[in-house]
Amino acid sequence: MPLGKTFDNVVGTVGNTPMIRINRLVPSDHATVFAKCEFFNPLNSVKDRIGMAMIEDAET
Repeated sequence: MPLGKTFDNVVGTVGNTPMIRINRLVPSDHATVFAKCEFFNPLNSVKDRIGMAMIEDAET
């Protein structure tokens, strides 16, 4: 049985990039720092979302 959400195709995986809290960069009483895990995108790139938008625009 698959763990987590499943998708019918790769297009459904673009967007909603997970974010993680960075705990050791700065003291927690100074700031809360998060990082986006762009390597979770299908092509491991921040450009997946804009590429998909360009293709969708061209198809309409």
